[in-house]
Amino acid sequence: MARTALITGVTGGIGRAVAEQFGAHGWSVVGVGRQKLETPSFLDRYEIADLSQPGAVTDLFERLDLERLDTIVNNAALQVNKSLVDTTDAEWESVMNVNLRAAFEAIRAAHPLLAVTRGSVVNVGSVHAVATSINVAAYAISKSALSGLTRSAALELGSDGIRVNAVLPGAVDTKMLRDGLSRRPHPKGPDGNLSALAERTPLGVVASPEQIAPSVVHLADGEQSPYTTGQCLVVDGGASLRLGTE
Repeated sequence: MARTALITGVTGGIGRAVAEQFGAHGWSVVGVGRQKLETPSFLDRYEIADLSQPGAVTDLFERLDLERLDTIVNNAALQVNKSLVDTTDAEWESVMNVNLRAAFEAIRAAHPLLAVTRGSVVNVGSVHAVATSINVAAYAISKSALSGLTRSAALELGSDGIRVNAVLPGAVDTKMLRDGLSRRPHPKGPDGNLSALAERTPLGVVASPEQIAPSVVHLADGEQSPYTTGQCLVVDGGASLRLGTE
C-alpha cells in the first residue's frame, strides 16, 4: 500500500502545491478543504470540513476511516487583518480554532495510525511566529502557539516513533498574502506592496507555493529526514535575518 498523506487546507496555494509534491513522489494524498467540489485531479480523495467548528476534526476522522496514515500536514489557516484591540472575540476564536485547535485535535486523532507507521506530522506555521508586524495579532499569536505545539508533540510522541516538525514560511504569493497586504496602503495597490516585499527580501523574490512544498515533504518523509523532530524550519528567503532597525 502506498504511503498516505493527509493535508488540511488543501485547496489553498501551499496546500495544493504540497499535495502535488507528495503525488509526484508516489504518495496517496487525501485532502481536506472547506469548499464543495469534486475530487481535484491532484488528490486521491477529498473531504469537506470547516475546521473552525467544534467537533469538525472528530467528524472528519470518522468519515475518513483511514486504513493507513504516514503523515498529516496541518496546513489550514485563517488570518484576520486587524489590530489586537480591534479583533473581536468571535474572530479570535475562529483564528485559534483553525490555526491551533484543529492541529492539536488532528494530531490527537491521527496518533494511533501514525504510531503504526512510525509516521510524522508537519505543521505549517508562519515566520510571524518569529518576527511579526502590526494588524495581524491573532494570526501571529496562533502561529507562535503552533510552534509550541510542535515541540510538545515531538517530545511526547517520539517514543512512538512519530516525528513532529513545522515549516514556517515567509511571504508566499497566495490569496492570503495579497489580502494581508491591504494592511499597508500602497499607491500601486497589492502589487506594489508585493514588489516592495520582494525588494526587502535577501533572495529578492516572494516565494511561490511550489517553493515551500519541498520543505514540507522533506520533513514529512521518514526516508529523507528520519532523525529530525521538534524543529521549526523558517523558509522565508532570509527575510527574518535583517534587523527591523536597519
